[in-house]
Amino acid sequence: MAETAAPVKKIKLVVTRQDEPTSKPYTEEFEIPYRPGMNVISALMEIQRNPVNAKGDHTAPVCWESNCLEEVCGACSMVINGKPRQACAALVDKLEQPIRVEPMRTFPVVRDLVIDRSRMFNALKRVKAWIPIDGTYDLGPGPRMAEQKRQWAYELSKCMTCGVCLEACPNVNEKTDFIGPAAISQVRLFNAHPTGALNADERLEALMEDGGIEGCGNSQNCVRSCPKGIPLTTSIAEMNKQTTKHMFKRWLTV
Repeated sequence: MAETAAPVKKIKLVVTRQDEPTSKPYTEEFEIPYRPGMNVISALMEIQRNPVNAKGDHTAPVCWESNCLEEVCGACSMVINGKPRQACAALVDKLEQPIRVEPMRTFPVVRDLVIDRSRMFNALKRVKAWIPIDGTYDLGPGPRMAEQKRQWAYELSKCMTCGVCLEACPNVNEKTDFIGPAAISQVRLFNAHPTGALNADERLEALMEDGGIEGCGNSQNCVRSCPKGIPLTTSIAEMNKQTTKHMFKRWLTV
């Protein structure tokens, strides 16, 4: 008697799609063959290779962004089973099926899972999240940081501008101009740098403007959702203290 072949294990995905920025979102279901060690990105790549939905109809390949596939670049941020996270670190074996994949809604959707994170990048520009050295001449070796300060500053530098903390924050939405926890934490990072401290007052002034640190509602969703474990609430508390000191200092010097 001929042996019956074992059924091929399938993965079920429900993808929220959007054809263009102004069109309405809709869902489309897919079933793809399972392979050990798959993550959500490899599942989307399988759909791209063979864009046929669960009904057997040919469809347009799902659009998404990814780069490093090592949870470093932050490009593949999306909502997976209701939780904002990195798709490259979302292993299929650890996810409940059907796997529901959606774009982050804090940001405008460009198409399918591709979003426009300009809001986050503009917030970083607003707080001058960089060391202002023009590079036109050799400044020699920079000042050294104390080892203890360097260690906690390194933790803040792990931010990959993925936008997950903004997606998780209830105070970041289309009705507010709150800059979000990532930019606030970057102020702490660059103000701690010996050269960056030269522009510390400018960054604190930016946090004191409308949509700055006063927009934080202390929900603490950001620190729980951060894929890099950055102590965002600690940074927000520290910047709250520093902006308060700066405000009193400004009053006394008027």
